[in-house]
Amino acid sequence: MSAAARIRLARATAAAAAMGLGVAAYATLIERRWYRLRHVTLPGVLRRPGRLTILHVSDLHLVPGQDHRVAFLERLGRLDHDLTVVTGDLLGAPAGEDAAAAALAPLAGPGRPGLVVLGSNDRFGPVVKAPWRYLTDPTHRTHGPRLDTDRLVDRLADHGYRTLTDETAVVDTRPGPVSVAGLDDPHLPWTRLPDPTTMRPPDPEALLRLGLVHSPYLAALDTLVDADYDLLLAGHTHGGQVRVPGFGAVVANCDLPLDQARGASRYRDRWLHVSAGLGHSRYAPVRFACPPEATVLELTD
Repeated sequence: MSAAARIRLARATAAAAAMGLGVAAYATLIERRWYRLRHVTLPGVLRRPGRLTILHVSDLHLVPGQDHRVAFLERLGRLDHDLTVVTGDLLGAPAGEDAAAAALAPLAGPGRPGLVVLGSNDRFGPVVKAPWRYLTDPTHRTHGPRLDTDRLVDRLADHGYRTLTDETAVVDTRPGPVSVAGLDDPHLPWTRLPDPTTMRPPDPEALLRLGLVHSPYLAALDTLVDADYDLLLAGHTHGGQVRVPGFGAVVANCDLPLDQARGASRYRDRWLHVSAGLGHSRYAPVRFACPPEATVLELTD
């Protein structure tokens, strides 16, 4: 190789390295704090004429010092929505139960009921693993220390939230009653999904039939559809967390198709909305082409 060729190669290598460092800096320092609120209209969901607004929040993974995330949640509390739904993975570290519940407090209250389903990270703390494992082995399950899940549920209840674990309920909202089913997290290897016949809507005349689960594994979605729920809400995927522009999510962390890892899509002729979430594991503090977000869902008949 000539001297000129070696110089060109060195310059190209340096430029590629600089670009890589720039992307890494952006993904770890900027985008993961670039919160946004998405607005989505879903027609044909309500069982009778009307309009109902849901604020969908997921995957806080809250750890001490994340005042920026708490401030964003406080701003969301100024919205005029009818129902708040939180689809799990609220905790990011041990002893964070009170802080996570308090951060969600502004989103619920009189006239704005709150519903929660739990994720695996609400039961077990995160563990250190190589960053590339997120891309090469995303469904690998390694559990950290046991968290105080009962305390989390109690503190959420203090702030107006009902936590559902393989159970159904009827929630009164300003536009009308909502029949809801909440499943335990199928990402946990010992979770056994219930028989759909036991999860039928308790009020068949409700304005909305709403199915909730943290991880949108296909078997869980099938359970909710077979139980006759019309709108399915989930989290867990972080929208892929790292997305390739023009391609989309690289992983979904479950068996959901990659093109459904973020946002609204159709599943067995029902609406499915998967939140990209607000956070990330403390050991994978990166987002690229997938900003943290919450969503306002406008539902119509």
